[in-house]
Amino acid sequence: MNVQVFLITGYKPHELGIFSEKHEGIRVIKHCIRSQILQLVEEGVQWFIISGQLGVEIWAAEEILTLKEEGYEMKLAVLPPFYEQEERWSETMKETYQRILSEADFTDFISKRPYQSPLQLKQKNDFLVDKSDGILLLYDTEQPGTPKYYLQAANIKNKRGHYPIRFITRYDIESAAEELREQDPNYWTQG
Repeated sequence: MNVQVFLITGYKPHELGIFSEKHEGIRVIKHCIRSQILQLVEEGVQWFIISGQLGVEIWAAEEILTLKEEGYEMKLAVLPPFYEQEERWSETMKETYQRILSEADFTDFISKRPYQSPLQLKQKNDFLVDKSDGILLLYDTEQPGTPKYYLQAANIKNKRGHYPIRFITRYDIESAAEELREQDPNYWTQG
């Protein structure tokens, strides 16, 4: 089966206990996401889709745009669930979001109106799973959170046919943190 379009999602920052854009955990998560993206590109994935929500999706988009600048071949689609999703975000995050939208290879809104009901979020999950060939989630089934709704839609699609569901787990994050520590030149000189 040819898997060319992957949806990337996961926790929002507050679900991870991250309340600052300078939190050290973001660097570790981005490092982990980057390695997963590179592996997927090696396997033939050409497009990555996000809805543009804060947290894992924004961090993944930043990594994809960086990788593209480094010469890797991949494309980014941002499909927000509704207009003005960023309305209540900080100015810094609004700027980041607008930059991602402007640099993405494709953008469109799933619902052509502002937020009206939670149904728009369910429609987003179903639509993005339907439009992708697989999903990468930063998610731990022992730590429920909003990614469970994507996972429910992905499991339904997987039962109908081949739909790879890949997880970034806390063990992957711990491994990425250790890898980053080992890259620190002072790591090897500490006694």
